[in-house]
Formats: sequence, C-alpha cells, structure tokens
Amino acid sequence: MPIIVNVDVMMAKRKISSGELAERIGVSATNLSILKTGKARAVRFSTLEAICKVLDCQPGDVLEYRPDDQP
Repeated sequence: MPIIVNVDVMMAKRKISSGELAERIGVSATNLSILKTGKARAVRFSTLEAICKVLDCQPGDVLEYRPDDQP
C-alpha cells in the first residue's frame, strides 16, 4: 500500500509508549497497533487530530505517500 504510517517514528522522537498514546487519544491499544502497522483501512480525522495534538506534529509527520514503484 502506498500510504506509510510513521506513528512509531514520532512516538520514539517524543518518547511516548503505545499504551500512553492510545490512552491519551482515546483508542484501544489494539486499534493503535493496527494503525501503526499499516493494517488500518481508514483513519478518522478526529483520531489523526488527536495523534497530532499529543505528539505535537503535523499529519504529514505520521502519514506519508510513497508510490508502489518506489522502494
């Protein structure tokens, strides 16, 4: 899939655990894991907004488009 999820990168930069992020954005740890691994088929804008607020970042910091023909 050409959408790359970099939530784990931003979490490492901000030194926040998955459990803490999940709690602070109001999703289950399981749903956050699905998002982090790129297995989510969609993400709500409200969830993306919460992630950006907690991690103090922009949507482009956590989501990246990379065409299938690029490594």
